[in-house]
Amino acid sequence: MKRVMNSGQTLVAESLAGFVAAHEDLVAFGGGGRFLRRRALKPGKVALISGGGGGHEPLHGGFIGTGMLDAACTGHIFTSPTPDQILAAMDETDTGAGCLLVVKNYDGDVMNFEMAAEMAAPRHRIDMVVVEDDAAYGPSVRSRGRRGVAGTIVVEKILGAAAERGDDLAALKTLGEGLSPRLRSMGVALRGVTVPDNARETFALGSDEMEIGVGIHGEPGLSRQRLASADEIVRLICAPILDQLPVAEGLHPLLIVNGFGGTPPIELHLAYGLARRFLEAEGVMPRRSLVGTFVTSLDMAGFSVTLALLTEEEFALWCAPVATPVLAW
Repeated sequence: MKRVMNSGQTLVAESLAGFVAAHEDLVAFGGGGRFLRRRALKPGKVALISGGGGGHEPLHGGFIGTGMLDAACTGHIFTSPTPDQILAAMDETDTGAGCLLVVKNYDGDVMNFEMAAEMAAPRHRIDMVVVEDDAAYGPSVRSRGRRGVAGTIVVEKILGAAAERGDDLAALKTLGEGLSPRLRSMGVALRGVTVPDNARETFALGSDEMEIGVGIHGEPGLSRQRLASADEIVRLICAPILDQLPVAEGLHPLLIVNGFGGTPPIELHLAYGLARRFLEAEGVMPRRSLVGTFVTSLDMAGFSVTLALLTEEEFALWCAPVATPVLAW
């Protein structure tokens, strides 16, 4: 597998250096280069900190800025950031209101963020929201319970807007946990992931196969099936999402179609159109939408669909102004 890189060992660090240089008006290195941070911190605001392994770009660094994250910690490819990275981020971005850690539900991420929180407890007020939005609920080599996948964008945006308006730590924790039952995602892969260090695919698919319910680290899904039409693929991933969500009056649907890194925009917009048609036929009318490549699995070909059913307050927070390298409105 050919890549634009000097080596697998330096890929993440060199990519982050280029990212900071490209977005220096919004993002800077913190902690001597151990994490990325918002260039201009807002005093007295709860610091929102997230992170994960490299290979998921633009998550999380792409969402640093006004109305979203204050810091993002990045580990090696598909490897959790270390507790000292997270601790350094808390020390540098806490301006007096404490820190909220937004953590995807993977064993390594949860363990390292919890360890960092314990280390920082004597000098910071800290709480944590764990994102668990994967509708492909089943045995996983990396997590217990639902995995945190593309729904992480929704959590970071809504909590970021609430922190920006001045919500305190307890209110942010309540808001994040309240969103969880109304947020689901599911993905499909047409090709596995090639990890730079070993140049091997995490799973291999035949030319006529697809994997339903994949994770964002190249984990196999719930089932391997014969490649189907786009209509059938969308049905296979949207139907379980609807089955798990409490559709009710007064909620505002947000629909996201997210590419995994190896899927072109022409296919993502096709998938969005089909997903929207499927949902509308089921009586779910999206009020806001997002289509693009946001939470990747390196070069995996495929996409995920995320549906969030937002309360009036959550919907207003989603629509609130944001200025990051990836999202800006």
